Amino acid sequence: MAINRRELLTASMVGAALWRQGKKAFAAPPAHIQAVIDAAKTGEPISPLIFGGYMEPATTRVWAEMLTDRKFANPIVSAPSAPEAAASPMRRFMGEPFRPVGPEGTVEMDTQRPFVGRHSPRVKLDSRVPHGIQQSRLRLARGKSYVGRIYLAGEPGAKVVVQLVWGPGPGDSQAITIPPLSREYQKFALNFTSPVSTQEGRLEILGTGVGTFHIGAVSLMPADNIQGFHAGMIRHFIDAGFKMVKWPGGNFVSGYDWYDGIGDVDKRPPRFQVMWGNRVEPNDIGIHEFITLCRLLGAEPNLTINSGFGSAREAAEEVEYCNGSTKTRLGRLRADNGHPEPFNVRLWTIGNEMYGPWQLGRMSLNHYWEKHNRIVQAMKAVDPTIKVVLSGATICERGIGAAEKKANFFPSEWEPPIPDPLPWELGGREDWTGWLLANCRDNVDYVSEHTYSYPRLAYDSQKQSFVNVQDPLPIQARRASNRIGEAMEVWQEYVKKMPRLKERNIKFIFDEWGCRHRQIGGSYQPPGMLTPLAYAMFLHEMFRHSDMVAASCATGSFGTVLIDSFGEATGFSAEGLVLKLMANHFDGALPLPLSGNSPQQPVPGTPWVDVPKVPIGSPTYPLDMVAALSHDRKILILSVVNPTESAQEFSPRIAGIKLRGPGKLWQIAPPSLNSANQPGAKPVVEILEYPQTALADTVKVPPVSISVYEFETEYA
Repeated sequence: MAINRRELLTASMVGAALWRQGKKAFAAPPAHIQAVIDAAKTGEPISPLIFGGYMEPATTRVWAEMLTDRKFANPIVSAPSAPEAAASPMRRFMGEPFRPVGPEGTVEMDTQRPFVGRHSPRVKLDSRVPHGIQQSRLRLARGKSYVGRIYLAGEPGAKVVVQLVWGPGPGDSQAITIPPLSREYQKFALNFTSPVSTQEGRLEILGTGVGTFHIGAVSLMPADNIQGFHAGMIRHFIDAGFKMVKWPGGNFVSGYDWYDGIGDVDKRPPRFQVMWGNRVEPNDIGIHEFITLCRLLGAEPNLTINSGFGSAREAAEEVEYCNGSTKTRLGRLRADNGHPEPFNVRLWTIGNEMYGPWQLGRMSLNHYWEKHNRIVQAMKAVDPTIKVVLSGATICERGIGAAEKKANFFPSEWEPPIPDPLPWELGGREDWTGWLLANCRDNVDYVSEHTYSYPRLAYDSQKQSFVNVQDPLPIQARRASNRIGEAMEVWQEYVKKMPRLKERNIKFIFDEWGCRHRQIGGSYQPPGMLTPLAYAMFLHEMFRHSDMVAASCATGSFGTVLIDSFGEATGFSAEGLVLKLMANHFDGALPLPLSGNSPQQPVPGTPWVDVPKVPIGSPTYPLDMVAALSHDRKILILSVVNPTESAQEFSPRIAGIKLRGPGKLWQIAPPSLNSANQPGAKPVVEILEYPQTALADTVKVPPVSISVYEFETEYA
């Protein structure tokens, strides 16, 4: 018998949020924790799209390109400019920018004959001394091959050599002599093999002779790349079970022109990312590459529309390009670019955080709902079968953002101060989702919500500010999943005000979520397992609301693959292991009611700013549990999170189904709370598998652990 969310959650919806004169009260759990699972009642299947990732900007480290600014958007200068020096910690690639080789004035940026973009480097030659450009700090692995291409033009007297250098000695390089050049740009293949591992590799493009030569663009990738993508990362992403990819994510999209990302990859113009300190976007990943990535992973594409500087016309044209037949103008263009068959993209997100003053193209709410409607109507006129995601923000998302602003976490002279008290009023002008649902309801299939939490901060409604807290570990780890509880409570209020929402079956997509580790006075280094524990409980909470959560993307989910000093993917971070563990066991599962005798403790904070009105989680404090049946009901799945530094135990009881035979346990139980995996080092956080003879009457749970049990049922 299927049940709805309210019935499913009855057991865990106990107690009330508590904040009394700045003091916290945490009751002791019972001496013996009991958990009762009712397998006769199932919730809606857990959407595979909950296990998603997103990429921001368009071209990220998933792309295998090794060179920085390979199309020369920036001038080539001898020393880094102040902006470059300031931006260096955020540089996408390990390499330094290209620098000139030769005296001052050797390299000029030619605006008259650019290969791509606004200019290309022109190198003045000397008959004896090599002149050109070089990029250093490239990561090379012993025995690994690297391939690429370079576009060159020049005078007949130019003699050009491209070489990969891995050491200081005269023999520590491999050179490729380029055939005679012509005035027109020509493409030349590159192929190198490094005999050593180093973080100080260098690519040199040097010439001697008479006259000048031009460099149009250059690329260098590991030879084992998979259609341009980092091979090790692709293998790990498949292993992790990502089932949806959102692209291009984040604030970047509001200034993105999708036309920049189609056609010959080397002729796509590089652009400066206004939102991110004018870093260069090479546009190497465009629509075609994004679809390739999704198909490599077996993941659903979620394409984000530019609703900032973008228009309804551009959005409709993007749909036609992706989904139109070759009888349409843009379908023919897609075919000309190598893909006659439509991509048939189903899921489209309209904009990103359009309420924010930081957002390019931001407009007032009463204007934006009109823009949203025009965009969606234009898109669905091209393909009525698509599903669209509203760029919403409940008063909970808006509340945490306002709290961040009051604390000056993200200083900006363009954002006005916020004098109003929090929480925001439901239905007020800051209720972005509420107003958009009221005015765009028929042009909404899903609602986006971004949910960030601060484990060691609580919002004090009397002080109207964040305050530092030193809560017990289970409370710190639960702050992330609290954000789900807030969103669900507010949704119920929306339904009361707008009953027609029930007819639309609109669901949430939490397409950015995670933990932010800072306190009043600065950041802090969190224990290695705090965020993984929070991730596990956040996923638990989404599983409990399977009828209201269609998809999600953990912020930085693609960053959970660890890359060593030589560019190789070596494994997962602890957060990545949690995502993998849950995806591999709960994809498509049917959640079950789980009751217990130990209600979750209230989390200090302010309702609908950083906590819900009613505590969330399973009534098995300090443990958090979720149970489900596999989609075919042949396997009972039980996930148990122990967010304490002491061993726990509980007594399970299964009603409504019989278990048969032995089972298995997959467990993350590192040596300590401070455990964390490091790139290239032997992992200390792992998923280990253990046989289980049966579901014990008393189950012992190690400290700081995530455990997933599976047992065959009578239907097996």
